Parts: sequence; C-alpha cells; structure tokens
Amino acid sequence: MGLAMPHRAFLIFCFLSLPLGWANLAFAQESSPVAEIVRGLSADVLSDELVERFKDQTWRLLRARGDAANQRDVAKSREVGNREDWERLRDERLKRLRKALGVTSALPKDLEARVTKTINGDGFVIENLVFQSRPGLWVTANLYAPAKPGKKMPGILIAHSHHQPKTQGELQDMGMTWARAGCVTLVIDQLGHGERGDHPFRSERDYKKKNSGYRWWRQDYYYRFDLNAQLELVGQSLMGWMAWDLMRGVDLLLARPGIDPNKILLLGAVAGGGDPAGVTAALDRRIDAVVPFNFGGPQPETRYPLPADAELRFNYLGGAYWESTRNLRRTGVDGFFHWIIVGSVAPRALVYAHEFAWDKERDPVWTRLNKIYGFYNANDKIDYTRGSGSVKGRAPESTHCTNIGRHHRQRIHLAFKRWFGIQVTPEDEYSMRLKPDDLGSMTDLARQELKPRKLFELASDLGKRQVDAAREHLEKQSPDARRKKLRLDWRELLGDVDPRQQAKTLSRKNETLPGSKIRVERIALETEPGLVVPLLLLSRGLAQDVPSRVVVAVSQAGKEKFLRERSNEIADLLEGGAIVCLPDVRAAGTSRGSRGEGANGSLSYYAQFFETPMLGLRLRDLRAVLQYLRSRDDLKVKDFALWGDSFKPPNAKDTDFQVPKRVSGRPKFSEPLGGLLALLGALFEDDVKAVFVRGGLSAYGDVLSGPYVYVPHDVIVPGVLTKGDLAAVAAALPPCRLKLDGMVDGLNRSLTADKVRSLYDCAVKSYQAAAPKSLSIANGRSNAASWLLGAQQD
Repeated sequence: MGLAMPHRAFLIFCFLSLPLGWANLAFAQESSPVAEIVRGLSADVLSDELVERFKDQTWRLLRARGDAANQRDVAKSREVGNREDWERLRDERLKRLRKALGVTSALPKDLEARVTKTINGDGFVIENLVFQSRPGLWVTANLYAPAKPGKKMPGILIAHSHHQPKTQGELQDMGMTWARAGCVTLVIDQLGHGERGDHPFRSERDYKKKNSGYRWWRQDYYYRFDLNAQLELVGQSLMGWMAWDLMRGVDLLLARPGIDPNKILLLGAVAGGGDPAGVTAALDRRIDAVVPFNFGGPQPETRYPLPADAELRFNYLGGAYWESTRNLRRTGVDGFFHWIIVGSVAPRALVYAHEFAWDKERDPVWTRLNKIYGFYNANDKIDYTRGSGSVKGRAPESTHCTNIGRHHRQRIHLAFKRWFGIQVTPEDEYSMRLKPDDLGSMTDLARQELKPRKLFELASDLGKRQVDAAREHLEKQSPDARRKKLRLDWRELLGDVDPRQQAKTLSRKNETLPGSKIRVERIALETEPGLVVPLLLLSRGLAQDVPSRVVVAVSQAGKEKFLRERSNEIADLLEGGAIVCLPDVRAAGTSRGSRGEGANGSLSYYAQFFETPMLGLRLRDLRAVLQYLRSRDDLKVKDFALWGDSFKPPNAKDTDFQVPKRVSGRPKFSEPLGGLLALLGALFEDDVKAVFVRGGLSAYGDVLSGPYVYVPHDVIVPGVLTKGDLAAVAAALPPCRLKLDGMVDGLNRSLTADKVRSLYDCAVKSYQAAAPKSLSIANGRSNAASWLLGAQQD
C-alpha cells in the first residue's frame, strides 16, 4: 500500500535499536491520544435483539447437531430387522470405535506378572500382584482365589469406579465372596488410580493449605482430565488404555491354571467402571459375560419417569463432560453409540445394571437390547439389576454405593448362578475387610527391579517418535508439496475448517471518532446459519484506489482485551496506515456465552463427538472473517497479517505445579488459542503475509513433559503429534514473515528465545533456505505493531 511512516511509527523503529528492556519500558511509558481513544472504545457490537438471538450459540449449534445424530440413530435402529442387519451395523461401528480409541493393534502373546505378597484368608487367598500391560506400564492388582483351587474355575474381572481404587471395601467383599464360591477374581487399579496415580495426593496430610477446598479422595478422578489430554495428543485415549489394561487382565486370568476359558466375567462399577467394562467386552470376544453399570442407556442423572415417546426423545449420544470416558470421541459422526457397544456383547451374557431406580417399561435401550438378543434366540442371556431412589436422594431410600453395593449384587448372583453355576446367596456374602496398605502391590523391591514408568513418560516417548517420523517425511518434500501435505494433515486433525458460506452482514454501524479520524465499524457477521462473529474494524480512513493491509488480531479473551491492554500497539498500527480487525470467534471474548469460560471444557468434549474439535471450528470462523474482508470492495485488501495474542501472564519458573485439582490458588493455565489460530490461518490462507504470535504454546509435545496439564482442553488436537507438531506448521509458512514472541511451555512458563529456536529447528532450517530474514524469535518484549508494520512493508 506504500505506507507513509508518520513520526510515531518512526519512533517505534528507533526504540527497537535500544536494548530490549529499555524499548519495552519506552513503549510502556508512552500513551498517545490515539491510544487513549482506542482504550476507551466500547467492544459492544451486537444489538440486544442479536444478543438474545445468538445467546449460547456454540452450545445450541452443537446440541442441534447432537439432536440430529440422535434422530439418525433412531432411523438406523429401525432399519435393523434381523441378525444379518445387526451384525453388519455392529462390525462397522466397532471398527470405527477401535480406531477412535486407538485400540488397533493385537494383544501381545506374552504377559509378565509378579506376585509381591500373599495373604491367607478364610477359604480364600489374596495375591497382591503386578502385571505389565504394555512396555513400561505396570498394572497393580489384587487377585482373590479359592484356598482350594478347582479345575474349571470362573474368572471374574472387576473395573472399579472413579470414587476409590481396588482396595475399597465393596471390592474386597466381592473378591472374597466369589473366591469362597470357587471363582478367581481380579481387581485392578484403573489407569491413574490408587497405586497407579502420578500425583501425590493420597490423604488429607498431603496438602496443607488451609481453606483451599482440597478433596484428597477425588484427586484420582480429577486427574483423569490430564491423562486423557496427554493421550489425545498422541492419537490415543484414556478409554482405550483402560480397555487395554482390562484385556490384559483377561490374559492374566486365562494364563492361570484351572480357569475355565468359557467363564470369563467382567463387571464395571458405578461411576466410571461401567463405561470401560462395556467397551472392553465389546472389543474382546473372550469375555463371556459383562455387567456394565450406568452405561448404554439412562444415567443416574436422567429424569424419571421417561416420557411415553422416549424412543424419539432419548439422548442416545449422551452428554458432554470433562471426564472423557463418559463421552467417547467421534461417537456422533461414527455412530458407535453406547447402546450399540453394549448390544454388541450379544449373544454373550449381559446384566444391564443401574445404580438407582430405572424405568424398565419405557427405556428404549432395553427394548433395543432385547431385540438384538432375540436375533440369536438368546433372551435368556440378558438380565438386569437396579437400585432405588435417585442420585440426589439419600440412603437408604436411594441405593448409593461406591462400586457395586450388596443390594445390586443380589440379581447378579442369581444371573451368574443360571449362566455359570456360581452359587452365592445373600447369606454367603462375606466381608472381612483389610486395610488398604495391606493390599499394596507395587512394593519398593518391585519398583526398584521393574522400574515402572509414568504415563506421561510413555506418551512423551511415543510423541517424540511420531514427531520425528512426520518431520522426516515432510523434509523430503518440496516447499509447495510440504505445505499441501500439511494442509491435508491438519484437515484430517481439525475436520471441516472451510467457511460454510459467504458471511452475511446482520448489522454494520460506522462512526468516525471526533478529533482523531479513527473510523470504527461494528459488524455482526453470520458466518454460518445460527452463528454470529462480532468484530470491530478500525482504520484512519480508507484511501481510494490504494490496496489495504489488514491486521487481524485474535485471542481467547477477545477484542475487549485488545482494546484495553493493547491500545498502544493498535494505535501504532492505525497511525502506520494499517486496518485493524478484532473478531470474537465462537466461545471466545464476547462470544463466550452465558455459561462463562468454565463451560469451554464441556463445549470442547461435545465438539469431539464429531469430526471438528473446537480449534477447527474457530479456525473456520477466522477464515470466514478473512473471506468477508476480501469481499469488501472498499477495503481492496492486498494481504493480511495475523496477530495471535495471550492475555494470561506466564507462571514463574519456580512455580510449584504439584497442586491438587480444584483448590484455590492453582497455577495459571496458558491461553494459546490466538497463536494457534494465527499459525493455522497462515497455513490455510495464501494471502497471509505476516504472523505475530505472543505468549503462544511452543509445542504440543511439551504438554507431555510432566504429569500435570495446564493447557485448556478446547485447544487440544487429538493426534497432533502424528503430524509433526506446531514447528512443522511454522516450517511450511515461508516466505510468510513469522515472529514468535514470549512463547510458553506446557506449564505456561516463559521460554527463552534459544529454547524456542531449538524446538523450532525444522522451521529455522526451512526459513534459512527460503527466507532467512523472515523468521524472528524473541523473549516476549517485542512491540507487535512495529514488527507488523515492518513485515507488511517488506
């Protein structure tokens, strides 16, 4: 555009010749009249009518897609008229399930196990043992066996709830009772629970801060978030790894002398045990019976009674929740609804289990399950157990339990007697509970000799191999081929990232601020049906017949934060002749919705029901904004610069990250959305000529550097490390100018420029070959405006 350089812009370049600290001080002290005007601008764009019309728009669009998925499922289930129809549907959906969970390889033939302690009881023996589920990953378990083993013993495997690990009393009761009845019962610690937890919070003594809200007994449960987030980065899942552990538990039972291979039974406890049990039984045909609590149909939170038209109105997809095992990724798009997972057990034995009251007569899933079993003439192999009351009620009216209560076990015992000849009456129930310490399996000696590894270590090693392989493949290609390949790769990761339509302008209000010549446009863009992106467009007037250079600034915090905290830099851009666009993409800034920032986690998990995660949806919004700006004849856009920023201050280097979940005063999460959108926008749009990232996430791989995750889930991209991580994206951008400023690690700590340079080695090499002066990496004291003005002039 041939930008003239006014006096203020000239001063900016002069400041850059000073030491960085002084330059930063100078920028901090200077505040021009234009900056004051920018700082005082209102960020409001939408009228009251539009605010109400698009209230909670992200939730509504996702829920609408969920409703559509439910209706397709109803239609599909009605098409299943015989066994052949069912098995075709079952096999297709289970294949997709395996891929989504990352459970695609065959089980190893060998299983390494070690008994670390033996306890003799009244008619039973307890073996505290460990077995290796996958290289370096050891499972801690208690095995309850008859004191006098039989020749054809049933093998029972129990997946505990998220409430407490394998040592909980109800689990001990079941292990002892069934062992006395001639069964071998294996109770494992699920991944991240009990002895397998990677955090130290095991009692009230482990965190001393007063009035913090510390709940030590819930930490295993809360840390499921971290485990799943880390596994997703390498294309795996917490559910997949839990199911794998249970399948290896089946291996252990079958390897034991005297076990009847036709009597392998799996029980999944309430609240986090039934889900992995149901999935495991679907994937492993060696399991002869399964009892998955609260999985497949109505949940404890479901309102009762169900409506008369429950088949049409039931939420088969389920709700979205931060605990990933409840809402399996890609369920909505790939169709492996929970009822299909449970139904795939047929004709093997099934106890459809409910912790509280259950509306048997109107439960549409119960109807479907019986239809499936009817295809095999096996309706005698399906039964149920249920409790009373509700999750909100109190005992004894409501049958709360920690795992599987005595009340729930009564019908289970009757079913097991019919199917497998296991004789247990209520009077046979046995309870002589041991202290949890007595049931510890990973002794100091075993730990010393076996050297068990933590999950993040295994995930990190896998991620590094994936990144190395991806980059090696990319480096062999030409720059153009590399860019095309990465676009395909990231479409695979992010799904539908193309704008749905030419954006519609719902409202556009213009004003020129008195005495400043600043032109402000408040624009409401409907970028797709039902979704509005509010944006501000700031300029110092539009010159006729002169191409415009536009800076689009994005962040999680949104346009208001830019106005309040980046007013000096915005003023510099305006005085330098640039046009500044400040959009609020979905679930960011003023588009966040009434649920607040905390709802973004649930939004993110709901989006993962489908093919496009939240980052992909927001990239689609950004690209729609660019498309709109290009279409404006009055702007005559020559090219774009993208400015991705974070408004969350980094954590100090000496921050203690070993802090319980859900307590006050935890370290700050990073805010990498802006930087990610800027990088990806440049990857997908050829007319982006400059990218400035401040406070961005340096590498997804760095989220695997320890057991604690301080990155929000709505920027997690499943499988991202298989495509080379963010440095590979940067390496595909030359000759686009790129500046990385004040990048942070996975714990939201500032990294030195040298450290970032080493992480981006492939990008450094790519720029050296194609555009040596176009890549800049700094320590976080750069002025975005001065760099962007210079970058767009080159």
